[in-house]
Amino acid sequence: DFLPLKCDACEEFFCKDHIRYDDYKCSSAYKKNVQVPVCPLCNAPVPVQKGEIPDVVVGAHMDKDCKYNPAQQKQKIFTNKCLKPGCKRKEMMKVVCEQCGGNFCIKHRHPLDHDCKGSSHPTTKA
Repeated sequence: DFLPLKCDACEEFFCKDHIRYDDYKCSSAYKKNVQVPVCPLCNAPVPVQKGEIPDVVVGAHMDKDCKYNPAQQKQKIFTNKCLKPGCKRKEMMKVVCEQCGGNFCIKHRHPLDHDCKGSSHPTTKA
């Protein structure tokens, strides 16, 4: 088929084998692209009006409206504070006492080590 086909973005003519935007790197393909770009910093969708270049709009968003906060990205790993009075240790994972349900550090995880007020007390220290 040698009939010319007109590109609906740039309005140039191509054969059926080369009509796709990617085949000839159409410079006007962004006009027909209906995807909503996402900001790489804050992961928010950035609305692009018809005829605007998405890269330029996302760049402007990053310069002005972006809610990215680098301090938020540093998430604390040790967030599980020991409930034993006076202990300031924190663990990466919860260490929950089976008897009282409290969260403790490795040092105070056994019921005798944190003066457990749970339903049953062990008779010996583990």
